[in-house]
Amino acid sequence: MTGQHEIAVVRWPGESPSAQDGPEGLLAAYHLRTQAEKGEAVAGVEGLPDRYRAEIEAPQSVFVDDAVLLALSGDTAAGCLVVTAAVDGRSEVKRLWTDPAFRGKGVASSLVGAALAHAAECGVSTVRLSVWKWRTGAIALYERLGFTPTESWDERDQLVCMERAV
Repeated sequence: MTGQHEIAVVRWPGESPSAQDGPEGLLAAYHLRTQAEKGEAVAGVEGLPDRYRAEIEAPQSVFVDDAVLLALSGDTAAGCLVVTAAVDGRSEVKRLWTDPAFRGKGVASSLVGAALAHAAECGVSTVRLSVWKWRTGAIALYERLGFTPTESWDERDQLVCMERAV
């Protein structure tokens, strides 16, 4: 036995009453890192744009219609992902983040797999996502999981839009 916990993916809130952490810290790390990568680094959460700060401060309210998935190692949140509610048979994967201490352990793949299963249960036919073009590791992961580039639906420069059938 290595002493490492297996990764369990649960829907938050509610499926893991023993989990000590919610997605707030993971979302904060995601947004702070993204701002820095865009060349717009801020000193802390208070410097983030209002819409991102709201996700961190009140994820239950912001994502009320969406599925927030947490990857847990024991009671520790190791990663998160949001699957939006279906619109016209499509859902979107957003905010995929793995705590750096848990990278390389299949957390992101487990989260995306759980997101696809959730989408299938909801009758979704297509899952889409957008990813910054400099996140080459994430793009490679998505490609391994069957996502392919598609025409952009987002006006922001430097985004790669991808989708796959469920």
